[in-house]
Amino acid sequence: MTDNDTPHYTITQLAREFALTTRAIRFYEDQGLLTPERNGRTRVYNKADHTRLKLILRGKRLGFTLQEIRELFGLYDAARDEKPQAVKLLDYLHGKRSALEQQLHDIQSVLGEIDELERQCQELLER
Repeated sequence: MTDNDTPHYTITQLAREFALTTRAIRFYEDQGLLTPERNGRTRVYNKADHTRLKLILRGKRLGFTLQEIRELFGLYDAARDEKPQAVKLLDYLHGKRSALEQQLHDIQSVLGEIDELERQCQELLER
């Protein structure tokens, strides 16, 4: 496959596809997470940038910080071996799961308190 056969994207195309602002994409570039080529002043994103943007958004949705995402990318880029990246990802996932389970427990406790207060108020109104 020649370079001309490789898919390329403009910042506008990526912004539209991922429902982002071009400013957000430039921010990820400034953070070193995306590295588009330049054609004059125009940014040209390749398939790897497209994939990285998808992974950045997935990571953010899972609660990862940009530093954590950067570290995962760095592990992949350095070794081209997925095992260290998988080990680190599992570590991050376990941490996120633990935090979410604690939040769920806290929410369930608060909902229980709300239920009790609602019951007490209802009893008071029925008297």
